[in-house]
Amino acid sequence: MLHALIFDVDGTLADTERVHLAAFNAAFASEGLDWHWDEALYTRLLEISGGKERIRHYWQQVHPERQDIDGTELRALIDRLHEVKTAFYEEAVRQGAVQLRPGVLALIEQARRAGLRLAIATTTSPVNIAALLRSAMGPDWQLAFDVVEDASTAPRKKPHPQVYSQTLARLGLPAAQCLALEDSANGLQAARAAGLATVITRNAFTAHHDFTGALRVLDDLQDVDLEALRRWHAEAVATVT
Repeated sequence: MLHALIFDVDGTLADTERVHLAAFNAAFASEGLDWHWDEALYTRLLEISGGKERIRHYWQQVHPERQDIDGTELRALIDRLHEVKTAFYEEAVRQGAVQLRPGVLALIEQARRAGLRLAIATTTSPVNIAALLRSAMGPDWQLAFDVVEDASTAPRKKPHPQVYSQTLARLGLPAAQCLALEDSANGLQAARAAGLATVITRNAFTAHHDFTGALRVLDDLQDVDLEALRRWHAEAVATVT
């Protein structure tokens, strides 16, 4: 039986990536850098999980000749940029720039009424999660989720399964009794590596990803109810057994 739903955040609970992109560019400008990420570049960078990791990758691409012997200069730059970027993102969310994706809140409420446990498994920062869900669900948003695993508790980024393995351990449930909801190939790989059946809700930044192995690939959760998830999950379990 299905006992828990485990949600990714960015791109799954909400279409956040354009707001993240704008925040990155605002941070670059505020720090006097001539960097500018357009959507095509950012789409490629999203193949790398984690904001700090994307900044590091980009720095290495645009400054291959620069050597940071002990890593302190680059680490300080990345930390400063990410802190400024996070502040821009929080303010944009506070002003209403991000909403939950269609069907998400209704499904969460339906699952809670049915007694299912809910969890978050993401490699974004706890500050970003709180900013989004406080705005979308109110100040008591944490009461809806039994477990929240994020970049502060699971530093190994997707596609590594650490965040899902730790979520399952904290839930005290086997993977076969849970269902993951994701939006990206990295997320799918992480969830599947932890043994989870996974429903994908793709978006403009991930529509081109390879979702082989997903239980379903959808545009959103608008017409998806808990009964459909239970049915799909039962199919997956029956296939495995």
